[in-house]
Amino acid sequence: MNHPLPASNLPALQLKDVSLTLKSAAGPVSILRSISLDVPMGQSIALTGPSGSGKSSLLMVAAGLERPSAGRVHVTGTDITEMGEDAAARFRRGRIGIVFQSFHLIPTMTALENVAVPLELSGQADAWAAAGRELQSVGLAERAGHYPAQLSGGEQQRVALARALAPRPQILFADEPTGNLDSINGAAISDLMFRLNEERGTTLFLVTHEESLAARCRRIVRLDNGRVAQDSAQGAA
Repeated sequence: MNHPLPASNLPALQLKDVSLTLKSAAGPVSILRSISLDVPMGQSIALTGPSGSGKSSLLMVAAGLERPSAGRVHVTGTDITEMGEDAAARFRRGRIGIVFQSFHLIPTMTALENVAVPLELSGQADAWAAAGRELQSVGLAERAGHYPAQLSGGEQQRVALARALAPRPQILFADEPTGNLDSINGAAISDLMFRLNEERGTTLFLVTHEESLAARCRRIVRLDNGRVAQDSAQGAA
């Protein structure tokens, strides 16, 4: 089910003093330390920083896949901090799209099925037609009947992107989406994400270690040791 975009003055994402501490054999480990961010609707924001700085953890918390140890997370005005796993999954449906470095496609389903089945399960009446349109938008209409093993890495990531964007989410979270791709396919996926961000007004929350990719975003937030070290709009394209 599609959800209408909220009023433009409502932030897509708000993090208020968010911290994340995980248990380990050596004792508690602080992953995120009192992070606050406001992300306006439609903005493209890159999260950068050295390995282990907390980038992917922050994305997981912001997307409602990990509950913070402290602080609040609001997505399009709704506080998701205390939501249980099932409630968070229901909330994400149609509002949030997620693309990972590993494509996470179902190997026994065709490209079209990988995109359409989640739509069908969420009750969208025109799931198959919508999936076909989304595959066309990422340039894979002719590969709709192919299985993941028959597709290149770049094509698989296009299918994953189509699946994430088919419900027309308000926010697209992308965690190193070009990390497993060569430079040509990586550039193609990047172009698709930014084109759809511009055409649809979808907020793009991008985790990347690639400075050239980050520089295409309107805003760059750099993490270091679980804290915001820099928050700059100088990377705007």
